[in-house]
Amino acid sequence: MAFDLRSLLPQLLAPAIAWVEMQSRQAEQEGQNLSPAGLEIARRAGVKRPELIRIKTVDQLPLPAEPLLRQAAVETGLLGPGMVGLTLGYGIFVVRGHMTPRLLAHECRHVYQYEASGSIGKFLPVYLEQIATVGYQNSPLEQDARAHEAHALSDAT
Repeated sequence: MAFDLRSLLPQLLAPAIAWVEMQSRQAEQEGQNLSPAGLEIARRAGVKRPELIRIKTVDQLPLPAEPLLRQAAVETGLLGPGMVGLTLGYGIFVVRGHMTPRLLAHECRHVYQYEASGSIGKFLPVYLEQIATVGYQNSPLEQDARAHEAHALSDAT
């Protein structure tokens, strides 16, 4: 039986927002500032406040402790094996050894999306609804991030 994120979304949304906000604060406190080249990539991705971005290098991306939230993240492709980057507010988690300008551009576009939404609490319901209805790969916000990878890199190298 397939995992039905759409039907579980109402009960998962509040814990998901709380987890994302907590992880975002942790990355913002423990992460590193962007380099000058990274700041330029962020600007080209549309980020208004690139100086707020923090990169936290990790051995593996964080997963929620709450079982149903963890299952939702893994089964929908948001987190789990093979994922090497995760943006939560101004915090960007990158698995050690996987930082590339292209990955940074993709994740910075997600920072832009958070900024455009106004907050984690406003962004996450839209993002998760897209994933619940059309899937991770086909979600408009993911397509937008992929489309901006090359644009953000075009003159930044």
